[in-house]
Amino acid sequence: MAPVAMRSVAKSLSEALPVSYWLDDPGKPPAQPALTSDEACDLLVVGGGYSGLWTALIAKERDPARDVVLIESKEAGWAASGRNGGFCAASLTHGFANGLARWPGELAKLEELGARNLDEIEAAVARYGIDCDFERTGEIDVATEPHQVEELRELHQEAEKLGLADGMRWLDRDALRAEVDSPTFLAGLWDTDGVAMLNPARLAWGLKQACLGLGVRIYENTRGLSLGSSGAGMAVRTPYGRIFARRVALGTNIFPSLVRRIRPFTVPVYDYALMTEPLTADQREAIGWQNRQGMGDSANQFHYFRITPDHRILWGGYDAVYPYKGRLDSEYDHRPETYLKLAQHFFTAFPQLEGVGFSHAWGGAIDTCSRFSAFFGTAHSGRVAYAAGYTGLGVGATRFGADVMLDLLDGARTERTGLEMVRSKPMPFPPEPFAWTGITLTKWSLARADARGGRRNLWLKTLDRFGLGFDS
Repeated sequence: MAPVAMRSVAKSLSEALPVSYWLDDPGKPPAQPALTSDEACDLLVVGGGYSGLWTALIAKERDPARDVVLIESKEAGWAASGRNGGFCAASLTHGFANGLARWPGELAKLEELGARNLDEIEAAVARYGIDCDFERTGEIDVATEPHQVEELRELHQEAEKLGLADGMRWLDRDALRAEVDSPTFLAGLWDTDGVAMLNPARLAWGLKQACLGLGVRIYENTRGLSLGSSGAGMAVRTPYGRIFARRVALGTNIFPSLVRRIRPFTVPVYDYALMTEPLTADQREAIGWQNRQGMGDSANQFHYFRITPDHRILWGGYDAVYPYKGRLDSEYDHRPETYLKLAQHFFTAFPQLEGVGFSHAWGGAIDTCSRFSAFFGTAHSGRVAYAAGYTGLGVGATRFGADVMLDLLDGARTERTGLEMVRSKPMPFPPEPFAWTGITLTKWSLARADARGGRRNLWLKTLDRFGLGFDS
């Protein structure tokens, strides 16, 4: 890129606030008080993101008499739940292709359960009056290279062959650019009903309010420090007290699990996003986007992007940064070199928006596992359940995970607990330095495949053979 153009790209970031656009909201609710004594309950939920909030809410919906406590180390929705792109997908398997590769025999059931789960999210948003800009506009997977066109076409044909293509629309170059105009777009596959756009922080805050309304006791700024047996139940120690519970559900995701043997199954990935200032009427006309779909390109190092109700564009993804030893640290929440790279890519995709500035730039950690989709289980003789590994699709799938955890804690045999996806585990990541070496080699290989027409080297082919990978 020419130096003058790069200076222009850098200038677009000059007024970007280093905070999530979604969390930079005057409507943010006040924090609930911290726990400062001992408590007892039927169910303790650890974690105040989507996973924990859905678990607490559904637990009360299933049994209003159940005494439920939720603890959160900071404030509800402050981490990944308030920093993501606001894509709420029906997919439970990190997309159709990943589900087809891993669970072909039960993919139809997984697709059905995922669609039902998204319907339930939409119903809950309406039932509890959650003001989170829920729009079921779908998502377009975009090809920006010739080999991606063929890959998307083959995926669509496979879905048609399995009878799972309802709601999918193939878009050639002209049809796609009639939806959203970018000179980089070659074709697209539009899932018209399986993805909703929403304001992720407001969803989390709305779920928190709904939980409080049903009688869930929520303690924020209350970190769970340790987990152990206590008589017939469990006890969790916090900085200023303890909680004794018959059952415990862990929704801590990327943060270190209170069940230590689960920790090797996930690693943190730092993901980054930009938000533009509101587009003018002329700028909106230049790109189209009247149907407001979510979008993502089909590269290994992919971008996701969407338009907001106030006509901003969120542009994120591409870099997936794994810190050595999986260290979680707020210093990784911001990465200027990635912001510059994302801005450059943005103006390549939408040159007609030259001169637009970015109002917000932020990052945060998500958890990934080697199969890219959630895994589940129990500990302490079934008194503790956990779900983790959502790999970036947790806005929707965490509600399904909440149902699974509650089924497991109740000892119930359901269509969910019978799934191979629920009964199996991903391959754990190796200890350091092998994890860092393997992930670094994988990222290099994925970038190389993008640059070589999608051709995968021996390392990636070996990972494919064993069903392993690294993604965000």
